[in-house]
Amino acid sequence: MRKSMDIILQNEVLDRILEKHRSKFGKDYPAYKNHCYRVLNLAVVYSDKSSVSLEKIAIASAFHDLAIWVHQTFDYIGPSVSMARAYLEQVGKFFWSDEISQMISEHHKVSRFDGFPLAEAFRKADWIDVSIGAVCFGLDRQDIKALYKAFPAHRFHFRLIQLSASNIIKNPLNPLPMFKW
Repeated sequence: MRKSMDIILQNEVLDRILEKHRSKFGKDYPAYKNHCYRVLNLAVVYSDKSSVSLEKIAIASAFHDLAIWVHQTFDYIGPSVSMARAYLEQVGKFFWSDEISQMISEHHKVSRFDGFPLAEAFRKADWIDVSIGAVCFGLDRQDIKALYKAFPAHRFHFRLIQLSASNIIKNPLNPLPMFKW
């Protein structure tokens, strides 16, 4: 069965979180923001499309790679989860912490994830975006192209390659600490 999408062009929760950390990104801000919007849109395709799921996806999207810039580390999953948990505590939604933590901690898992359904939806979304649609999980490639037209990459994938190469040199025994099998 083919999945299709209606593109979400703005999300107040995602924008508010990213804007709070904007100064940490420097020139990478448009690239990360658009990556977050692509992931949000893609994850919604695989979700129940409820307003609660959309808000959870927006929060996970904002925080999932954020520690790369805020904490300047390529071993960013733990710090990204911690920032998301602190945010959820601050906004009175700590009861979402386990699910959103799982969405963030498992988003680079190579194989299917059988925890919270939104964690698997989020994993698929990130893989689609990071692979620039080479991995598409049944989504129409025209939808992926339309998503990139709405939210251009701004060299996001090139930046990931730069960060990966730098980490391989610094940590040759653990070059990609975020991946899980």
